Amino acid sequence: MPPPTADRPRIERDPQDSGLVRLYGEWTLGHATAIGDALRALPEGVRTLDADAVVRLDSLGVLQLLRCAARRGLPDEALRFREEHRALVQAIEDVRDGRPKPTRSYGVADALERLGRAMQHEVREVVSLVSFLGETLVKLGRTLVQPRRLRLTSTVYHMEQVGLDAVPLVGLLSFLVGAVIAFLGANILADFGASVYVVELVSISFLREFAVLLTAIILAGRTASAFTAQIGAMVTREEVDAIRTLGLDPVDLLVIPRVLALLAMLPLLTFLAMLAGLLGGVFVGMTSLDIPPQAYFTRMHETMELRHFLVGMSKAPIFAMVIGLIGCLEGLQVSGSAQSVGERTTSSVVQTISLVIVLDALAAIWFMHMGW
Repeated sequence: MPPPTADRPRIERDPQDSGLVRLYGEWTLGHATAIGDALRALPEGVRTLDADAVVRLDSLGVLQLLRCAARRGLPDEALRFREEHRALVQAIEDVRDGRPKPTRSYGVADALERLGRAMQHEVREVVSLVSFLGETLVKLGRTLVQPRRLRLTSTVYHMEQVGLDAVPLVGLLSFLVGAVIAFLGANILADFGASVYVVELVSISFLREFAVLLTAIILAGRTASAFTAQIGAMVTREEVDAIRTLGLDPVDLLVIPRVLALLAMLPLLTFLAMLAGLLGGVFVGMTSLDIPPQAYFTRMHETMELRHFLVGMSKAPIFAMVIGLIGCLEGLQVSGSAQSVGERTTSSVVQTISLVIVLDALAAIWFMHMGW
């Protein structure tokens, strides 16, 4: 039995404003065909769709109106709904883009478009990171001026999570990498009768590069992802909104303790990684190169320079800021769904590792040209 004519969805153009169209009837699933017919009959030049006179509205009606507005290039403000319909409209707006994405085209123009969109996204990420860096530095300065703002308990907790819990992993991996470098270097240097120079190879490489780089990469995968997941979960549960409602600053509560914990612990972990890497070289020298530990340490003492240690340690605070800022920023940018938490966690790890390696390469080039 067809629905009554009075309930059928219909549109009427306002006689005084040609750009205004008023909607009437029931825009529900039972009138799906009539809704499609009405929207296809929508005249050109429409700027506003007024749904105040709609009697009933369900998710299908809202979705059809939103898609029609998107096809015609109308802004969200062009759709007017009754007050009791706004909650439904807001819910549909949050999920309307969840449809399967169309099949990717592989033409040159489409590839250039995707490249442009990716570059635009990366530029926005860089701008957001720089802006977040400035905000964090300002509030760190405010915390130094007003020490009562510092959440000491939270800072100490994150120092344990970031630093103490990571010691076994950092130490083991650094020891193994140091042993591998010593073993490979010894095989090559043995062809020239210069196996003893493996001491300088391991010492310089670990003091300048490998210790801080390995530590930063481990913390990027371990700590940055944890920060993003923790803060992202708080965003999805609306705890960050509750913090703002209470008049508190999320940066003071969530970001600064984590950043300070990284600034304190990453240099210490880097120092432990240096020791572990050097011990890996000692182990290989003792077991495979017939270099006694006493001779190894003597050679190390004669050839090691303080500047190599200072170069490596100077990178640690920079890497700590990068890891902390990206991990916290990605967590605060979670949109509210579980999928967004996973995407942002992956993004934080990729961005952090990539930026750490890029900064380390730039620092190595700079120190080389400076003669350090």
